[in-house]
Amino acid sequence: MLAAIFTILMFLIFGKLIWFAVKAAWGISKVICTIVLLPLALIALVLVGLVKIALPVLLIVGIISLFASKTRR
Repeated sequence: MLAAIFTILMFLIFGKLIWFAVKAAWGISKVICTIVLLPLALIALVLVGLVKIALPVLLIVGIISLFASKTRR
């Protein structure tokens, strides 16, 4: 009986820790994609000569970030 209670409580505690780890990893990956990968992709598009694609992507991301920053305040 004591082993069953221990097992249930262990799953509850470590389940919460795993859920927290998943949320933290998701937040970190969003930051990395926004700060590192998007600018590198835009620079690569410009260097390859695809400015016609890079400019609209940059404008769309800029407009979305402008509206997203105003709604969070």
